[in-house]
Amino acid sequence: MNLYDPQTAPNMSAPRAEFDDEAKRLEVVESFEAEELTSDPELQAIVDFAAQLCGAPVSVVTLLEENQQRFLARKGTEETRTPRGIAFCNHTLGSSDLLEVMDATADERFADNPLVTDPPDIRYYAGQPLVSEEGASLGTLCVIDTKPHAEPLNDFQRRGLEVLAQAALRRLEARRSEIRAQQAIAEREERLRRMIEGVPQIAWSANAEGNFDYFNRRWEERTGAPPPKLADDWRPFVHPDDADEVFAEWERCFAAGEEFESEYRLRMADGRWEWVLSLAVPVSESAGDPVRWFGTLTDIDEVRSALEERDLLAKELSHRIKNIFAVVIGLATLKARKTPEHEPFARDLTQVLRALGRAHEFVRPHQGPVQDSLHGLLASLFSPYDESDGQPRVRVNGFDTPVCARAATPLALVFHELATNSAKYGALSNDAGYVELDAEDRGDAIALTWREHGGPQVEDDGIRGFGSRLVEMSVTGQLQGTWDRHFEPNGLVVELTMAKTALAD
Repeated sequence: MNLYDPQTAPNMSAPRAEFDDEAKRLEVVESFEAEELTSDPELQAIVDFAAQLCGAPVSVVTLLEENQQRFLARKGTEETRTPRGIAFCNHTLGSSDLLEVMDATADERFADNPLVTDPPDIRYYAGQPLVSEEGASLGTLCVIDTKPHAEPLNDFQRRGLEVLAQAALRRLEARRSEIRAQQAIAEREERLRRMIEGVPQIAWSANAEGNFDYFNRRWEERTGAPPPKLADDWRPFVHPDDADEVFAEWERCFAAGEEFESEYRLRMADGRWEWVLSLAVPVSESAGDPVRWFGTLTDIDEVRSALEERDLLAKELSHRIKNIFAVVIGLATLKARKTPEHEPFARDLTQVLRALGRAHEFVRPHQGPVQDSLHGLLASLFSPYDESDGQPRVRVNGFDTPVCARAATPLALVFHELATNSAKYGALSNDAGYVELDAEDRGDAIALTWREHGGPQVEDDGIRGFGSRLVEMSVTGQLQGTWDRHFEPNGLVVELTMAKTALAD
């Protein structure tokens, strides 16, 4: 901006009639919270230059409040305010034009004013109104002298005073923007605080050293104790059997800046221990800023109890199912002894039942963790065909995937049938033969290829017996797939596809 060119100076906002209402005008004045700007360096620089520009010993930035005229910045006077009723600035309300008084003693508006008749003995006054963005008169940037001026301000001085007034107003508006931003932040923080206080979980935050600086009210409600402060202060609230593992994991995650997750027992206000899920995440506002931690403790005691009861019931049910398998196998064996003509059927039936029992034991073991690997299930099914040294005769290769309990039964039926037929007629019927079973990931499906090697020459007789129908029903039904078999010079090849969703829970 060229200060010497009056055409380039900014124009002050024009006052609006609605702010002739003093109550509305005062609302705008109060919105600046001007007391925080008293002795502001920017405003002080403005009044210093205004006095020099206009050749006056006194310069002031004023705001007209309800009962007083406040001096935000001043030069050449020790006063910080004057009564509102005698302020010269009253005569600038509703105007954006410079008010210049050459000799106050000769001006009927001011001749009897105590500021003229008594100290500070004002004679000359020039005030450039400050008008807010919305059009409310706020006060002035003014220069004052105790001597009358014979000549009015020249164009350069008048324009300069207007530029300086605009700069003062920008500082005021910047202050108001800061206030509004702070209010918005405070409102958001208050909403967030109310939300956090209302959640059923215990919520907390910690600084970069891991020391706590906030807990919501749920902590005291649940534990009956004041919130911990230091990083180790919460150890007494963690069950002794869980504490070492929990704190080792916390220290690892804290040092690495990684998300923390753990389940442990928390001491309640009545002395009981209840299971909680503890989650914590590290957060920094921008790169290079210190990391802060935010976390929650969620009550999972009832869920854990329900899961433990379910697991206990599942184990009992699994045990009973295995007993049923054993009873049926025993009955079939006993019946075969009494009626030898039924012995082949009984033998096939017991083999199928034993295969189903192995599959069931794999996904529903009585002891130890539940297993769910396709490779593991197949290895369990084919274990009866292994060589005496433990080497598998059915070699499972390739892609592995979890298998749910629901899919274990049809898988057991399919691969028991293939292995049984191979043991009777194919590669597993002699010592040199073996089978390769390759698994391939095909997106939403899994492809399994059963390929026999080293067995006797086999041909397709075109007959589809019960076993083939059983395989087809299991694959196309429960496993949501397809199957195809063909006979090659090296042995039988069966190609199966199964939907991943059918194998998963």
